[in-house]
Amino acid sequence: MTETMASGTARTARTGETETLTLARALNQGMRRAMEDDPKVLIMGEDVGKLGGVFRVTDGLQKDFGEERVIDTPLAESGIVGTAIGLALRGYRPVVEIQFDGFVFPAADQIITQLAKMHLRSLGKLSLPVVVRIPCGGGIGAVEHHSESPENYFVHTAGLRVVACSNPADAYTMIQQSIASPDPVIFFEPKRRYWEKAPVELDAPGAPLHEARVVRPGGDATLLAYGPAVKTCLEAAAAAEADEGRSLEVIDLRSLNPLDIGTVVESVNRTGRCVVVHEAPVFGGYGGELAARVTEKCFYRLESPVLRVGGFSTPYPPSRLEDHYLPDLDRILGAVDRTFAW
Repeated sequence: MTETMASGTARTARTGETETLTLARALNQGMRRAMEDDPKVLIMGEDVGKLGGVFRVTDGLQKDFGEERVIDTPLAESGIVGTAIGLALRGYRPVVEIQFDGFVFPAADQIITQLAKMHLRSLGKLSLPVVVRIPCGGGIGAVEHHSESPENYFVHTAGLRVVACSNPADAYTMIQQSIASPDPVIFFEPKRRYWEKAPVELDAPGAPLHEARVVRPGGDATLLAYGPAVKTCLEAAAAAEADEGRSLEVIDLRSLNPLDIGTVVESVNRTGRCVVVHEAPVFGGYGGELAARVTEKCFYRLESPVLRVGGFSTPYPPSRLEDHYLPDLDRILGAVDRTFAW
């Protein structure tokens, strides 16, 4: 149901109802609401307008809000982010889409040397409320440059907020919260989860943007995950309970920087065991930071070392081999077995 705003664009009626949406559609509806609420919100990217994006996440937005607010750009990621920085300095709130995760690197200079540092460089006088949306991870049968997990490059960069949604409800609220943030946000979207459906409360405020969530309570071991790996961990926890009677607690981190370490510590202090799961290569990956933090804060409560499950130290493989590369139930449950065998 829609109503027409004074500007002539279509506005989603706010009925307080719950809708079943795919993750992609939830992102679409979240951006739509942000654009309705603030005329300074713009969307920019390659094919985001008439095509609606390669994953159709921005489908219909240019039709409803016009070409001045949903802008099809040239194939130039550095130019896209650089233009967004200029617009943000003029009071706009650009939402930039990087078409595929592996395409973000031409824009790395703008993100790391400009976007992340402008606030401090100006002694707090300038803010850059730019959201950089990045479809991330594998599992869609794509080639290299289309299935990367580049989160650690940006987590390491001070001045950026880095978040990752894993389900439609979070996608809907987190994209709005990110757009409202005064700081630049790198927003990771699990592309292989785009078509999964779940109920979304359109008027629910959602959890705070940087708060982790216990998505499955348990008492025997803690699984830490984010983005596409959350569902895999939930499936592993269900299998562990059915096959071995083990109770695994699954935490969706949601925010990688800043990290809600309090929720993590509370869980690991209670379970005594921890396994970190992500699709990025284990070596130098975000799991290493999590393992270090957990070991520092939970050392005397740990029953075994913190273990990590992730991708291998190789470029992303051809699509026929990606099932061997991505963490699956067997690898996660194997790590859980090792924590109990220690």
